[in-house]
Amino acid sequence: MTPPDCAFDRYGDDPPASPIVLSVPHAGRDYPMALRAALRVPLAAATVLEDRYIDAVALAAHDGEPLFIQRRARAWIDLNRSEQERDPAIDEGAAWTALPLASAKLRGGLGLVPRRIAGAGELWRRRLDAYDVAARIRDDHRPYHAALSQALAVARGRFGTAVLLDIHSMPSLGPDRARLVIGDRFGRSAGTRFIAALEVVAARHGIPVALNVPYAGGHILDTHACPANGIHAIQIEFDRTLYLDPAGDRPGDKLGAIARLLRDMIDALADEAATPLSIAAE
Repeated sequence: MTPPDCAFDRYGDDPPASPIVLSVPHAGRDYPMALRAALRVPLAAATVLEDRYIDAVALAAHDGEPLFIQRRARAWIDLNRSEQERDPAIDEGAAWTALPLASAKLRGGLGLVPRRIAGAGELWRRRLDAYDVAARIRDDHRPYHAALSQALAVARGRFGTAVLLDIHSMPSLGPDRARLVIGDRFGRSAGTRFIAALEVVAARHGIPVALNVPYAGGHILDTHACPANGIHAIQIEFDRTLYLDPAGDRPGDKLGAIARLLRDMIDALADEAATPLSIAAE
């Protein structure tokens, strides 16, 4: 049961009836009044950060696995960034010297609290109060990751293997390009047998796939994956034109087909997780 003050929703059986744990961290459409008041751009510009309605795909595909969907908008805090990726350009509580690494995403304005968006520019009227950002970390970021970690530990303990599927969406990469990108941190976050299983399903559905380029996964995979201990983590990015309406704003007629694709992927991962390692080729 998800506590009522959580910024995410949890669905599925408890204890889990599957080794698969699903995560949807970027589809939130809850924009707190404090965020709206601080924006220097129209709210519609901030919604570009959303993985628009990919939660609808996940819910349609869901069949009892633990499923976590963040309600709070990505513009408020990005769950796929480390707590250390606080942006000194806008965050009073950050300093470049405190950062272990100024990542390319952070330098581009897509840190723990996004600073700017391509095509819209800077998001905020003023710098962010250090205590405000700390409260977002405490109330939104840490509870989501703690819940994922617990679900994966329970699934691993019950089934011997757990697989986190982190579900995202992306703008179209262009004609004749991949429409689904699988990320495994260049082989570090999941066994190759799980990636192969996803590729087989995508091919059966006629969906062109790329691996790790241009999206290899981020903080969620880095934090929760530990293949050596039986916990694998994979990110998938669906081209939004696969399931949204022609305007790219609302769920479209093809959402059901993409939900079936995702369901088949979940089932393939569960089947692979149930295969003894002595039989599976890693």
